[in-house]
Amino acid sequence: MIEMKAMSTTALQEKYSLLAQSYEKFQNQKLKLDMSRGKPCTEQLDLSNDLLDCLSKTDYKTANGTDCRNYGGLDGIAEAKELFAWFLEAKPQEIIIGGSSSLTMMHDLLCRAMLHGLPESEAPWSKLPTVKFLCPSPGYDRHFAVTEHLGMELITINYLEDGPDMDQIEKLVAADPAIKGIWCVPKYSNPTGITYSDAVVKRLANMPTAASDFRIIWDNAYVVHHLTDTPDQLLDIRKACEAAGHGDRVFVFASTSKLNFPSAGIAMVSSSESNINWLKKHINIQTIGPDKINQLRHVRFLKDQAGIEAHMRKHAEIIKPKFDLVRDILEAELGGQHIASWSNPQGGYFISLDTLPGCARKVVAKAAAAGVLLTPAGATFPYGKDPEDKNIRLSPTFPPLSELKQAMELLVICVQLVSIEQELARIAA
Repeated sequence: MIEMKAMSTTALQEKYSLLAQSYEKFQNQKLKLDMSRGKPCTEQLDLSNDLLDCLSKTDYKTANGTDCRNYGGLDGIAEAKELFAWFLEAKPQEIIIGGSSSLTMMHDLLCRAMLHGLPESEAPWSKLPTVKFLCPSPGYDRHFAVTEHLGMELITINYLEDGPDMDQIEKLVAADPAIKGIWCVPKYSNPTGITYSDAVVKRLANMPTAASDFRIIWDNAYVVHHLTDTPDQLLDIRKACEAAGHGDRVFVFASTSKLNFPSAGIAMVSSSESNINWLKKHINIQTIGPDKINQLRHVRFLKDQAGIEAHMRKHAEIIKPKFDLVRDILEAELGGQHIASWSNPQGGYFISLDTLPGCARKVVAKAAAAGVLLTPAGATFPYGKDPEDKNIRLSPTFPPLSELKQAMELLVICVQLVSIEQELARIAA
């Protein structure tokens, strides 16, 4: 394709006219397509239907005789800890198995830090003049919403090809004791698809911090969500922190939300034994115990590491064609024009699309006006403000292939229309 800036004004106007006609045809179809969130599709949910009846009326006890119908088991059943120990790269005594949402567990952790402080804190964070949190961006909007809701100041950290900009991070955390933590989605990151390099993991573990109670929130949400047979490898952050003498620095979170039923999965956290004991002390005030029946159900259904890996291959068979379709359409329609770039993730749930600066909001609005709902532009940055207004998170998993194809065909038209509008405005100026 011809690069847009190499085209004459007349050629741009002619191309715009043709694209506008195609756009009008989409508008006339009255589409109602949703690519706004990274949700499993119906076919993926169907893979786990055996969860609904994998326990019999008499199968409610764990191996040690615990009756899962009753109170207790604050930190989860032993079988669930053993099942997910490899998942979290942790010992069972370093794990808490919770309810259905890891986001809830992260939210509660930070609330406890605000109300009570962490073990090393001089005071509860809420008593401090300012609390700041680092937000590698583009990143997960719900992470940023949690810290914003708690009144923390969010600091945008740039992403590089192998993870967040460590030069930027190291400089900030060494100088400012008000910086208390960092959000990380280290594998198949949301939305960039980046897996942190070994160097990034080691630098996060080793870096000096002005705050003695600095914490890494390591949301390993996509740890087993591979799209290829050669999955990305991620260095063990807990071992790296322990080797650096910062064993309490990191909390590792994960869940089964996208393994089976997002509304009825199980979430988990691992950390140093001292951190886990501190957490259990506070959880003991909050609850008498999690849903142990659901934990036992997951153990019976997933069985072991091999069972989880086999289950996730079935997921990949369903969603990989969708990722391939999105990338094929982007390449066919936008490749070579230098008006957009996009990620090529090897796993996870998203593709990150960058338009020309100043175009993302207009593209999302134009797509919405023709019936395709995308994640709001700016959502992948703190406070919903993309400083360059260029990033759009694409969520290919939920729509059927036929609808996804329609949505993408419309999206690439919108990208081109908005890009031409901007170029014609530049020429006119």
